[in-house]
Amino acid sequence: MIIRIGPRDLSAGEALAEALGRPVSDREGLTDHTVVAHWNNLDVYTPLDEGQSWTTAEFAEHLDDPNWRHPVPVSPHGDRRAIWHADVRLHPDDRDLTRPEWTEIAHRIARAAGIQHPGDDHGCRWIAVQAQPGRLDLIANLTRADGTWTAQPHRLFALLAAESRRIEAELGLISPRSGPDPQQPVQQARFTGRRLEAGTADAASQFGVLLRQLAAERTGPLSTVRGLIEHAAHRLDDLPDAYGPDIAHQLEMVARRLYGIQESLESLAAALPAPAQATLAGPTPRASTRIVAPGLSGARLSR
Repeated sequence: MIIRIGPRDLSAGEALAEALGRPVSDREGLTDHTVVAHWNNLDVYTPLDEGQSWTTAEFAEHLDDPNWRHPVPVSPHGDRRAIWHADVRLHPDDRDLTRPEWTEIAHRIARAAGIQHPGDDHGCRWIAVQAQPGRLDLIANLTRADGTWTAQPHRLFALLAAESRRIEAELGLISPRSGPDPQQPVQQARFTGRRLEAGTADAASQFGVLLRQLAAERTGPLSTVRGLIEHAAHRLDDLPDAYGPDIAHQLEMVARRLYGIQESLESLAAALPAPAQATLAGPTPRASTRIVAPGLSGARLSR
């Protein structure tokens, strides 16, 4: 499993379209086989009758709604980019997962990402979409019902990577760390060089393997360097000298840049072919619509 976190956005339309592999539509409904998990209170926004399912456009509007209810920027960075999107991709040789397995993965990733907390009935809105083979997309609005921002864990990518390793072990999935020793990036680079003549597609897939090894959170060289820098920053911050905290802060910024580089390498690797094996506008106000979220029952959706 590889988890990729995209940049935050203003609207859920683009993220949902990427998850579906096609544009959102006000005519296409999503079944409970596609939306495999969601936030606890989604059923509150559905009517009692079950004659109609939500369209993809209506799901996007539902996720965007907190942005319209709370137009004042609430993020720590003072912006309105509240839509958070992450996708989970399985290895090409992994088995086909059942719907309950996708649901379990979605809830575990949502908890690790801080967008779902057990017992929190007023958290952020999110859905998990499984519309493409071997892929799961989680889309959330980080603006909570009370207008506050959803605080996600520090070192989010590291936590998600660790959770994905646990899921792989429990479900018998293939880990991206399988294959050549990820602690030997120089040797892997030489191995990749020797394979260039095998063809462009093969070379691109080998470079993808190399990038993943460089960015690996638990075994990659960048992670090791970042850990040493963070440790040094922690030690310097405790020194009584005036220069200690100042240098510690600068080291923390260096560690953050390294973390950003790791995330960029992961994204680039995900865009390359796998190794061969033997913004849409916000919703316009309209009258209440009687729609049903797949497999759910509850109150009328208010718009």
